[in-house]
Amino acid sequence: MADTSSLIRVGQPAPTFTFYLDDKKTADLKDYRGKIVLINFFATWCGPCRAELPRVQSEIWEKYRSNPKFALLAFDREEGWDKILPLKKQGGFTFSMLPDVDRKIYGQYAKAYIPRNIVLDEKGNIIYESMGYDPQEFNKLLVLLADKLK
Repeated sequence: MADTSSLIRVGQPAPTFTFYLDDKKTADLKDYRGKIVLINFFATWCGPCRAELPRVQSEIWEKYRSNPKFALLAFDREEGWDKILPLKKQGGFTFSMLPDVDRKIYGQYAKAYIPRNIVLDEKGNIIYESMGYDPQEFNKLLVLLADKLK
C-alpha cells in the first residue's frame, strides 16, 4: 500500500524551516547543510513513538552525538515545552526534543502518522523516510546511518 500521507519523496530537497532551540534561540534547517540530519517527529501521547525514542537515544544519539557530520532534530508534533520537558526527564533523553506546536514543520512533510523519520544528506536532500515504528524498518535506518557516518 502506498503512503498517501507523505508530502515528500526520497531524492527531493527537504522543505526548509526555522525552529526554536530553546525559549529564545532559533535555528534554520539550512544551518545544518554539510551534515547528515535525522528529523524525527513524535508526540508524548504516541505509544509507538514512546517505543522508538529509547532506541533513538541508545542506538543513534549515544553512538553519533559527537560526530561532527551528524545532527538529530526531534520534533514533538502539536506539543510544547510543557509536555516535552517532563517526557525528556522521565525517559532520560539527552538529545534535543523541540516543539512543533502548530504543525508548521510537520505539515511540510506529512499529513498524518507518527513516529516518522526522515534522513537528509549533506546537501539537504531526502535520502530516507519511514512512517510508524517497526523494529525491522528501524534497523534499516541504523544501517543507513552507519554507512553515511563512517
